[in-house]
Amino acid sequence: MSSATHRTAEEIGRTALGPRPLPALGAQRAAADLSHVDTTLGNGLRVLAVRKATVPLVEVRLWIPFAGEDRLHPATAEVLAETLLTGTERRDRIEIDAELALIGGDLSAGVDPERLVMSGSALSSGLPTLLDVLGDVLTGASYQDNQVARERERLIERIAVSRTQPRTIAREALQKHRYGDHPATREVPQAEDVAEVVPEQVRALHAASVLPRGSVLVLVGDIDPDGVIGELERAFGGWSSDRSAVRLPALPELTGGDLLLVPRPGAVQSQLRLSAQALPRTDERYAALQLANLAFGGYFSSRLVENIREDKGYTYSAHSGFEFTGGTAVLNVDADTASDVTAAALLETRYELGRLGLVPPTAEEFESVRQYAIGSLLTSTSSQTGLAGQLLALATTGLGAEWLAEHPARVAAVTAEDVAAAALEFFAPKRFTGVIVGDADLLAPKLTALGDVRVGETVVGETAE
Repeated sequence: MSSATHRTAEEIGRTALGPRPLPALGAQRAAADLSHVDTTLGNGLRVLAVRKATVPLVEVRLWIPFAGEDRLHPATAEVLAETLLTGTERRDRIEIDAELALIGGDLSAGVDPERLVMSGSALSSGLPTLLDVLGDVLTGASYQDNQVARERERLIERIAVSRTQPRTIAREALQKHRYGDHPATREVPQAEDVAEVVPEQVRALHAASVLPRGSVLVLVGDIDPDGVIGELERAFGGWSSDRSAVRLPALPELTGGDLLLVPRPGAVQSQLRLSAQALPRTDERYAALQLANLAFGGYFSSRLVENIREDKGYTYSAHSGFEFTGGTAVLNVDADTASDVTAAALLETRYELGRLGLVPPTAEEFESVRQYAIGSLLTSTSSQTGLAGQLLALATTGLGAEWLAEHPARVAAVTAEDVAAAALEFFAPKRFTGVIVGDADLLAPKLTALGDVRVGETVVGETAE
């Protein structure tokens, strides 16, 4: 076999006669068939039910604001999520699993500082059973002592492993650098805090915080959106409270500043994490910023990937993208590099940030990212699972199916000038802050020479990569 020579993204896109022409942007259509109902039940739960009858299944997503200020809240919330489906007053764990299996269904729960999310699916014919089990869990989860003890010990083991992972260390360092002591930073609880959690605390947290008012339920599948509302009123009739679920306090706005070098002695790789304030989906400039981000680092043919991955080989994966929390958004840039090229990778990343504003995307780049944005949205919403995820992300910020259906047209209406303006304003290197996690003995001399980098405290954790 002959070895293939490396070709850049630009070379791949050319022929002997010149650049491969992009096909014309076709007429835009809605992101999905969004026959739906968007309403609020009597208990204050917002419901977005969408018919998508491609297969005889239904996807269910329940989002409950789940913030808390108590020191043990993150640990208690994690234990709650792990034991929520282990039994109720009517069903034990085996009965829950058996009923779900009979309808081809499943249910899971996860939590972070902002929300408790329950995800499920089933055959459409089994939706009444799925909703009955879900309603039972929401109103009657028992958190038996032995189940809490078992899941608590498993959670402690998983946290111990997680805290040795470079990506976990980098994420925690970034959160603390961006937001200080804000509750949003407590994504992974301390193992010693989890060890303190007892069943009574979990039951109390459920009673105080698993609330319908202010929460959102999304259903997508082979359903009658109007008819399902009555089923929901029956299934969730006992789930009520005069109080609203607890939302995370607003995040402070990010301003540019020094990068923090977080020492991790002996590490052979570094984690580069940059972040800047961005625009929420509700802003009229969001579509232009979305395209600017794609051109910078949002997909494989982006400038950042071409530079530090394809051309220089500094990293296997480089990416930029949006992170949405409540009504705010930030723009993140991520790359993992070998220690000896970390400073060079940072230099090139800053160069590409500045170049995007000073040398805006060409007409060819602009058309490519616009088609990618529209095509990827249509692809991501073509399945029931993808559509449910997209709608849940929108619904939690007050938006609905209309925004999703109209977004391809908004992207199509963006001009090259709009993208250039967004690039100049939002990708200026001085707007970014962030962290670099790595071996400070090797990294500090070169990074500090680049400027705007200061050395922080050593992190606790294993250094094996």
